[in-house]
Amino acid sequence: MLRFAPSPTGDMHISDLRVALFNYIVSKQKKEDFIVRMEDIDKEKNIEGKDQDILDVLALFGMEYSQIIYQSENVRFHAAMALQLMHEKKAFSCFCSPAWLEKKRQEAKVAQKPYNYDDACRNLPAELVIDNTNPFTIRINRPDKAITIHDKIKGDITFEPDTVDSFVIMHQDKTPTANFATAVDDMLNDISMVIRSEEHLENTPKQDHIRNSLSYEKKIEYAHLPLIVNDLDDDTLSVTWLLKEGYLPEAISNYLISMGNTPQKEIFTMKEAIEWFDLSKIANSPTHFDIDKLKDINRMHLKNLDVKELSRYVGFADAEIGELARIYLDEVGTTQELKSKIAPIFSERNIPDCLKEDTTLMAEVIKGAPYFEEYDAFKNYVMMKSGLEESKFLKLLRILLTNAENGPDIAIIYQYLKNYMGEIIK
Repeated sequence: MLRFAPSPTGDMHISDLRVALFNYIVSKQKKEDFIVRMEDIDKEKNIEGKDQDILDVLALFGMEYSQIIYQSENVRFHAAMALQLMHEKKAFSCFCSPAWLEKKRQEAKVAQKPYNYDDACRNLPAELVIDNTNPFTIRINRPDKAITIHDKIKGDITFEPDTVDSFVIMHQDKTPTANFATAVDDMLNDISMVIRSEEHLENTPKQDHIRNSLSYEKKIEYAHLPLIVNDLDDDTLSVTWLLKEGYLPEAISNYLISMGNTPQKEIFTMKEAIEWFDLSKIANSPTHFDIDKLKDINRMHLKNLDVKELSRYVGFADAEIGELARIYLDEVGTTQELKSKIAPIFSERNIPDCLKEDTTLMAEVIKGAPYFEEYDAFKNYVMMKSGLEESKFLKLLRILLTNAENGPDIAIIYQYLKNYMGEIIK
């Protein structure tokens, strides 16, 4: 079983989407279930509706899951297992106040030493614990020996006991910490492999230690994905922003799956990715997010669309408009950019004063002209009737047909707009 465990606290970031895609692909390769677990215990940070937004994104990207679980529904299990650790003397009550712990951290900082909890409360006599009315957290005993984690990308990584420390597993309000809830839930869900960002690497030995302390024998495989480095802000790299800008889900998937990897071809389906994807071959170094590369991939996907389907992205359902849109894909790479080229064609013209007289003349000639299948015949007729020189004719025709002064070959544009003359030139 593999899982995607997002928090419903905001829009999905591309790094989260990459994690979801990789977990989904590997689940298919291993022929195991793929589940979604909403990490919603921190109610103050949750945003209403964001859980459904996450599920909608997964559906849009073609990721089917066998089950959705809300972590908050497992709090009784978290409490029960914390109590088990207390009974087995593998965890203890910690009465140290936040102020006292902060003082210890500052002392360690001044001494230029890493901070470790000093186990002040670990061996308190039972009578002192029972009689103490102060708020307390629950800490798990630090491990007796080093913990080695095998990572599919980074190899074997060893963490010394002091690095793991005697860390908190239950807050003073008796809600579980993220590490404890995650470790327990991975046990309950029978997770076989965890694929996530390397930002969580320091949490991995702690979660492994929790399961070992609970006598859980199954070893979970890990793969920590290198960070995505970018020059853009986080809002720009949200999945919602990319979709609104006109990047297709298929293109975004292709790009994210390819990051740090070597796909067999630039454009591929999810089914093809499942066949060739190899988690162990991902480069163990930060990957730069290249918006221009994504746009190139998006352009290729748009060009591969059926012309009628492509036309729908610019507000039509017409093969000729789709062919016209395809021509503009040599200049643009997203559906929003494509709309910015097609929409003006059917909008009111903004003609410079110095060209209005000649433009009006040409428009009248065109409105009175017969239908011409071929551009050259149309051109010769309008030039003869208007008396315009070729250079001026071409300039004015481009403005009349496209509402722009520059663009693709006007002869090609004519082929796809000749049936719209009555609508365009009024």
